[in-house]
Amino acid sequence: MTIIQVRDLRKHFKIPVRKEGRLAAVRNLFAREHTLKVAVDGISFNIDRGEMVGYVGPNGAGKSTTIKMLTGILVPSAGEVVVNGLVPHRDRMRLAHRIGVVFGQKSQLWWDVPVIESLRLLKEIYKIPANIYKANIELFNDLLDLHKFQNTPVRQLSLGQRMRSDLVAALLHNPEILFLDEPTIGVDVVAKDRFRTFIRNLNQERQTTIILTTHDMSDIEKVCARMMIIDEGTIIYDGQVAGMKERFTPYRVLVVDFADGIGKVEIDQAELLKREGQRARFRFNRQKVSASELITRLAPKYRVKDIGVEEPEIEAIVREIYLRSADNKLPDSTEL
Repeated sequence: MTIIQVRDLRKHFKIPVRKEGRLAAVRNLFAREHTLKVAVDGISFNIDRGEMVGYVGPNGAGKSTTIKMLTGILVPSAGEVVVNGLVPHRDRMRLAHRIGVVFGQKSQLWWDVPVIESLRLLKEIYKIPANIYKANIELFNDLLDLHKFQNTPVRQLSLGQRMRSDLVAALLHNPEILFLDEPTIGVDVVAKDRFRTFIRNLNQERQTTIILTTHDMSDIEKVCARMMIIDEGTIIYDGQVAGMKERFTPYRVLVVDFADGIGKVEIDQAELLKREGQRARFRFNRQKVSASELITRLAPKYRVKDIGVEEPEIEAIVREIYLRSADNKLPDSTEL
């Protein structure tokens, strides 16, 4: 079931042009000129209930602008957007009770009061029944160790603790959709891992629809099944994360540790990339030959101590998509 529908969505901003000279301030006051900045340029997509979607792109690509239109913070310049049956900018108050939002660089909690007091205030704002509030607080205590810092003022929290607190605040009223805009920016590896585990569990247990924007590609790979890439206001890829690897980077690296010192090593359909002592790295196209076939060819000829296969990093795949987009080499089927 589709829960978010976007059709030909556009957002333009007028940027004032500052005039120079002695009377510039007067001229700017009475005859102001503007240039038009296109932030989002005719994007379309559907998101089904329960999907976990990564929404990525470079700075200024239009990620945050899209999220702000989906949540009703910004009014589109053109196009249509429907979120859970509502038009966000027209039904912002009603939509707020059905969605949760976490902006990594801005907290929705009250800065100088303890976390638990902010959550009690949100309970009243969202009119959350006492039994649901109590059950959610207990759940978040178990999953996020909220009890360890719930009596600490927000300004004294670490980044990881604040991220967890903002997640609790966004989910306290059981929203059907969760928007996460750079939620792990600046947090350490342990906090990121805790975040990823929590998000996966939330999606599995409650079927919460999650849209995640981030610059950390490992967040996308470990949390989301689907990814959309936006660049210069246009979606240049929309498809499965797993499918990206097959489509854009078919090459893998076979890493072989030999048991004995060896001379020249050759494997049919594999290119030797590097030799380091008794370790050799071979590049192969998995669409033409499998790793198991290469191993079968190696085994009779050499004594092998260990073998591994290195997958391409998702950052490299995204970079390849950007390069193909810049060269206009992406086929029409990238939008799936």
